Amino acid sequence: MTEADLIRSLALRARAAIAAHADELTALDQAIGDGDHGINMSRGFDAVANAVDELATLPFGAALRKAGMTLVMKIGGASGPLYGSLLMDMGKAASSVPKDTGDAARLLDAGVAAVKTRGKSDAGAKTMLDVLVPVQAAVAAGGGPAEARAAADAGLEATRPMQATKGRAAFLGERSIGHLDPGARSSALLVHVVCDIAEGK
Repeated sequence: MTEADLIRSLALRARAAIAAHADELTALDQAIGDGDHGINMSRGFDAVANAVDELATLPFGAALRKAGMTLVMKIGGASGPLYGSLLMDMGKAASSVPKDTGDAARLLDAGVAAVKTRGKSDAGAKTMLDVLVPVQAAVAAGGGPAEARAAADAGLEATRPMQATKGRAAFLGERSIGHLDPGARSSALLVHVVCDIAEGK
C-alpha cells in the first residue's frame, strides 16, 4: 500500500467506523455528557474524509497534522481539541509512515502526551486516555495490532466502574459510575480501524 493509499484508507475507514457507531456514541454521551459526541465526531470525520484527495497528496506527517486541524475546527466541544492535538502531535513526530512498533510507539508517545497536556488529565479519570494510555503501553512493549486492539478493549471496559473526574461527566459524581465513557469508546473504534489496516484487513 502506498503512502497515499494508506492516508485514504485511514480517513475513509475512520469516517465509516464513526458513522456506523454514531448513535451508540450519542447514547453513551446522553448518559453522562452533553449527548452530542456521536454528532460531533461524525461531523469532524466527515470533514476529514471529504478532504481526502488533498490529504493524500501530503507526506504522512503533514496529512496527520492537517486532519488534526480539521478535527479541531469541525468537532467542537472538548473532543475537537483533544483529538486534534492527538493527530497534530503524532504528525509532528512522523517523518514518514511508521515502519515498525518502535516508530508507532514514538508517534503514540507524542500524541498521548499532547492529549494529557490539553486535557490536564491522565488514565483513571474516565476519558479517552483510559484507552489511549494502555494502547501506548502495549505498543511500547513491542505489541502489534492484536495487542493494541486488546488493550483498547480492556481500557474501554475499565471506564465502566470508574467515577469521572474530568469533563462534563465529572459533574455527575457517583452517577457517572456504571457507564462506558463515550470518548473512550470513540478512541477504541479508531484504534480498531488502525489495527485492521495494519493487519491488511
